[in-house]
Amino acid sequence: MAGSTQDVPRLLRAARGEVLDRPPVWMMRQAGRYMKAYRDLREKYPSFRERSEIPEVAIEISLQPWRAFKPDGVILFSDIVTPLPGIGIKMDVAEGKGPIIEEPIRTMEQVNNLHDLEPDESLPFIRQILTALRQEVGNQSTVLGFVGAPWTLAAYAIEGKGSKHYSVIKGMAFDDPTILHAFLEKISDAIATYVRHQIDCGAQVVQMFDSWAGQLSPIDFETFALPYQQRVFRQVKETHPDTPLILLASGSAGLLERMAQSGADIISVDWTVDMADARKRLGPNLHVQGNMDPGVLFGSQDFIRDRILDTIRKAGNKGHIMNLGHGILPTTPEENAAFFFETVKQADQLLAIPA
Repeated sequence: MAGSTQDVPRLLRAARGEVLDRPPVWMMRQAGRYMKAYRDLREKYPSFRERSEIPEVAIEISLQPWRAFKPDGVILFSDIVTPLPGIGIKMDVAEGKGPIIEEPIRTMEQVNNLHDLEPDESLPFIRQILTALRQEVGNQSTVLGFVGAPWTLAAYAIEGKGSKHYSVIKGMAFDDPTILHAFLEKISDAIATYVRHQIDCGAQVVQMFDSWAGQLSPIDFETFALPYQQRVFRQVKETHPDTPLILLASGSAGLLERMAQSGADIISVDWTVDMADARKRLGPNLHVQGNMDPGVLFGSQDFIRDRILDTIRKAGNKGHIMNLGHGILPTTPEENAAFFFETVKQADQLLAIPA
């Protein structure tokens, strides 16, 4: 087994809990607006759905940061709402505004009219994109897939768009949650199907984004988010027990212990929690990802280096994937992104972490 690890990408080895000389590194939203190559391509393909659903375009965008920075993870360029049309929810992604749902889910009749996800029929581009990414990066990097979590996709589908207050879905949750729970069950099963499909198409690790779970109080997280995270992860583990699964919930400082119950192998920690504290709170059996503030990338290189090394030192040399606490910001200087990757790759020399 020891001799075969040379053929296993670094991120996969970290996700399995191996002790490493340095952590693997990738960035959420590493393919996107901060890169000139992406902005140039966006001129030719102004629609987000074009960019993410035309296979050759999505492949090119996914590979732009790989060619520029050689991260340890290459992630599918897509959106968390991409599978919704596949179950009967019409949507679009508006530039600068995010997902727009044509007919928000508000009634039990709408929930009952939704159908099962058949990914190769409704999302044929996913197989082409992930297969191509695996062929391109080989064992030099790990290909990541990703999905939205049930609560977050429900929030978009019920609100009809992003929201500051989530008053519609919370009104449904707190008045008569029957419709909401029925919808969460259906969307959970569709997400589980989608995760399995991404793995079958080539994804070696899959991250679930529960972007709006931080809008819930702990008791409501336990009612409307956690059980459905568990439902997805349980189904995936039944058929793909060896594929590492990552869970991110934005604004999760008060939720870490509950996230640990989700069934995820790796918890993505945001910058509102000190990494050393996160390690203590999550316990020795869970791995971590993160957790540098994306705003640090607007600082000096000395400051960026110090923050990177502080995170790596606190996370330790086992079961840590270096990342930001959330996606890289659109106006981030590209040279600072490059410095981020370069610094993490030199961490073993800068910190002399024992292997």
